[in-house]
Amino acid sequence: MVNFSLEGKVALVTGASYGIGFALATAFAEAGAKIAFNDIRQELVDKGIASYKEKGIDAKGYVCDVTKEDQVQELVAKIEKDLGPINILVNNAGIIKRIPMTEMKAEEFRQVIDVDLNAPFIVSKAVIPSMIKNGGGKIINICSMMSELGRETVSAYAAAKGGLKMLTRNIASEYGEYNIQCNGIGPGYIATPQTAPLRERQPDGSRHPFDSFIVAKTPAARWGTPEDLQGPAVFLASSASDFVNGHILYVDGGILAYIGKQPQ
Repeated sequence: MVNFSLEGKVALVTGASYGIGFALATAFAEAGAKIAFNDIRQELVDKGIASYKEKGIDAKGYVCDVTKEDQVQELVAKIEKDLGPINILVNNAGIIKRIPMTEMKAEEFRQVIDVDLNAPFIVSKAVIPSMIKNGGGKIINICSMMSELGRETVSAYAAAKGGLKMLTRNIASEYGEYNIQCNGIGPGYIATPQTAPLRERQPDGSRHPFDSFIVAKTPAARWGTPEDLQGPAVFLASSASDFVNGHILYVDGGILAYIGKQPQ
């Protein structure tokens, strides 16, 4: 019998007050895990706790800047005290700055790298010793299709996510012998409140140009939903994936497999 249960496990999902992180943490809770999450400000943490309560989930929220190593060490210690050792880590917290490369300041580039690549290194580094001590664990990095593709205005984001893909493979290589599986999820274009403006109908009733572009590039002919990511995440967090390591699972409706329609 394949075991997708997370009963008795403790999961830390970074930046999971809302959006994709919230959806993944909710799925983990439904599979039996205890949930811990962080955000950078108290009001975001409070909002997240309220959202989890609405779903009947008693999640523990903490204020923590995941780019700060001392804060992350404190966070991990608090979670271990409140819930127990962390069995599952999802490095979900991230930012994007859509700026043409030649107009982007080096400081802005560094900020994206700091949140999207350095922070997963810092948080993973903080939980791995306990995972080794406790006989194993699961690390899931949210890698994005931009770990495989380039696009205008996202040079920093693509560089960070490409680096995160390789960090994923290196954690698998370095710590696989300790029964630690580190894999990535690469979401396609997901319908969230943040992307809602790109899906609004135009005054004449037509699709937004970017909406039309994404639907045409996706064999599934639709945007993904946060729920589309829940099953893959539970799989990678559970013992069902104990021999899956260093893999990036692209949940993209087939975009990466598709060259696109021939122009008419």
